[in-house]
Amino acid sequence: MTTQLTADDVLKVAEKMERDAARFYRRAAGTCDDPKLCKLYVELARWERQHVRVFADMREHLSEQNCEPGRYNLDLADRSVTELPLPLVFDDRGNRLADRIDGWTKADVLRIAIRKEEDTISYYTGLKDFGLGHNDTQAIKAMIREEERHVRILTQSLEQMH
Repeated sequence: MTTQLTADDVLKVAEKMERDAARFYRRAAGTCDDPKLCKLYVELARWERQHVRVFADMREHLSEQNCEPGRYNLDLADRSVTELPLPLVFDDRGNRLADRIDGWTKADVLRIAIRKEEDTISYYTGLKDFGLGHNDTQAIKAMIREEERHVRILTQSLEQMH
């Protein structure tokens, strides 16, 4: 399925995804009784807030240009992401994951965070070929590497629990 979206549309979604991820990690830190995991979640929330700023800056730069609609191939993204008109990775169909975290085990939170980070990577992989311009494409590639690092850190934390 190919959907006609503007560059601003896809960057708004990316910005929202990062804002929701930061909220999720802040909530995880607030409900966590493990100081090491709590510190990790606080750090992840900080990194995600930085990502919000990167996408906001990209959108600001786009508004200075005359943006034509691009085509974002949603087939490149993970199937669970494409079920929605636009992916809302850390916002589970309008029910914020951050609001539902109470009662989850430490392992549950880590597994969900890993899955959501992987979904984010899938979305950003489609973005890097969107035609945003060289600097923005490089920034998205750097963001993908950063999200892959998040997956590795979260996976290591999960493995250390066993």
